[in-house]
Amino acid sequence: MKIVLALLVSLLAIADASAVTREERGNLILEDIPAADTAQAARLDSYLDGRNASFVDWLADGSMLVSTRFGDTAQLHLVRQPFGAREQLTFGREPVTSASAPTTGAAHGFVYLRDQGGDENAQLYYHDLTNDTTQRITDGKSRNTGAVWSRDGRRIAYASTARDGVSYDIYIADVPGSLAPRFVMNGMGKTWFVLDWSIDDSKLLVLNYVSINESYLYLADAVTGTLTPVDAAKEPVGIRSAKLAPDGRHVYLVSDRGSEFAQLRKVDTALGDVTVLTERIPWDIETFDVSLDGRYIAFVANVDGVSRLTVLDQTNQTELAPPIAAGQIGRLAFDRTGKRLALSLETARAPRDVYVLDIEKNALQRWTESETGAVDASKFVAAELIRFPTFDRVNGKTREIPAFVFRPTRLGPHPVVIDFHGGPEGQYTPGYSPFTQFLVNELGVVVVAPNIRGSSGYGKTYLRLDNGLLREDAIKDIGSLLVWIGLQPDLDRDRVMVMGGSYGGYLALASLVNYSDRLRGGVDTVGISNFITFLQNTSDYRRDLRRAEYGDERDPRMRAFLRRISPLTNAERINRPLLVVQGLNDPRVPASESVQMVGLIRARGGEVWYLAAKDEGHGFRKKSNRDAYLQTIATFLTKLIASKGPGQ
Repeated sequence: MKIVLALLVSLLAIADASAVTREERGNLILEDIPAADTAQAARLDSYLDGRNASFVDWLADGSMLVSTRFGDTAQLHLVRQPFGAREQLTFGREPVTSASAPTTGAAHGFVYLRDQGGDENAQLYYHDLTNDTTQRITDGKSRNTGAVWSRDGRRIAYASTARDGVSYDIYIADVPGSLAPRFVMNGMGKTWFVLDWSIDDSKLLVLNYVSINESYLYLADAVTGTLTPVDAAKEPVGIRSAKLAPDGRHVYLVSDRGSEFAQLRKVDTALGDVTVLTERIPWDIETFDVSLDGRYIAFVANVDGVSRLTVLDQTNQTELAPPIAAGQIGRLAFDRTGKRLALSLETARAPRDVYVLDIEKNALQRWTESETGAVDASKFVAAELIRFPTFDRVNGKTREIPAFVFRPTRLGPHPVVIDFHGGPEGQYTPGYSPFTQFLVNELGVVVVAPNIRGSSGYGKTYLRLDNGLLREDAIKDIGSLLVWIGLQPDLDRDRVMVMGGSYGGYLALASLVNYSDRLRGGVDTVGISNFITFLQNTSDYRRDLRRAEYGDERDPRMRAFLRRISPLTNAERINRPLLVVQGLNDPRVPASESVQMVGLIRARGGEVWYLAAKDEGHGFRKKSNRDAYLQTIATFLTKLIASKGPGQ
């Protein structure tokens, strides 16, 4: 990372620095970015002033940990009852990224993760609720994963890159305690996660993650680290999550083994017998939890981008369909009684909040109510699911690509913003976005969010359609979307822009390379500009994970292909304005990816706005920075889509 950051100054020197208007505003760097319209900025601020709340974990006494923001960053709060006060527990300039608490056992606190400036070298901390003190558990510099509590509530297990910066080794730590964490298992240069403890705390359920299409599940001895495979397959399979059953014999896991979709499986570790619990559901299972007594299993299916919750009573095999609005369900967990299920829920028209399902009554009770800001939330629009035809065929029929569309209520034709998700193994799902609602309601923009090939949620065949040498097929899907837009009477095909983050940032750049004649401009946020330099400079622990998706740049044939399709190679074909946004501490897509793109376009006389943050990484997490980022996008979009003809 030091080498990458050292290159930034020299890369910027490609362009004529004297022609760049530069401003430093706190930790933000703004280059060639004009001032925002005051009235429009005030309207956008009203949308951005809202907040949300996410369920984090239950505490043993029946209260819960909730993540929400009252200042610049999201912190942990204690909520004791429905609509109870949110009592802040963690503080600081950096957000808390995740946390967990023991549902049973002796501990009287919780552990949480926090990094510095978005560098993703998250450290584990233990917060004692009895005396309100905090203890750092890890070394202060390595990358560490979320911790899993032992059944007795005295220890945590987690993975860390502390030994060599690459391998995710497994450690166990006494919490609270003064002894150094104990090394359990050598990660051997691979990525590992701890998922659960056995009922007697003698074993750990661990996952070796290779890619979204390939993972391996094991039981590891908590003393020696010796591994025993669970549900081993002859071919690679994708495993999403897993838990040990309370009976100590079975393992529940979500896997796509023998199926197009990720299914919930129950595996007998003694006999090897397998029961598929969701075989009749032709969609991916996203998440699940099991009550402590093993009676109930709650699982969420991703049905065409919308979450559907089911609770299965294993005593009589009956299913409960809870009364939950169509939306996006986040983390869910049973309390220690097994009679209450907590979850996070958001819709396109309402921010994320925390709810608790009473299993016996099948009644949903709200625990938090988040503010939407000083705006009329009744005017927020829902998303419409559409499908557009693309260039190839499947089973003798034209392949169709799913997309979500947000339309203004006023008459068109409307300008269009195409919003690409990251991943690439991600999926756009219609959750709450105040910025999208601003674009639709205040600027009269139609937002189209496609799930082009390579997106998750539509089966593993669809997921693999853009891997390696198939990358450009995903770009062809974008061309097909532009054709579809041109055929819609309420859409203005002459006022179309693209935007996206991470892999979505690459898609925005690739769209400008291939379709500049049909676009007004684009926004690239932490996007890949050159696949070869990206793979060479991304963090060591991520390199093999990304090679599995994009291809191995060390192979001469693949290297030539990656060079040919990289936006930086084709920068001369970008002849529309571009906004580039970057966190300078990004460990995934290094800042050099953005800077080299900015420098080359400037050197060719193109128009490019550049926004960077010294205290952010792969995306902007602090409210003040994110507000400035969205205000900049709004100014950029308004400038380019206000007129009626291309290039005017």
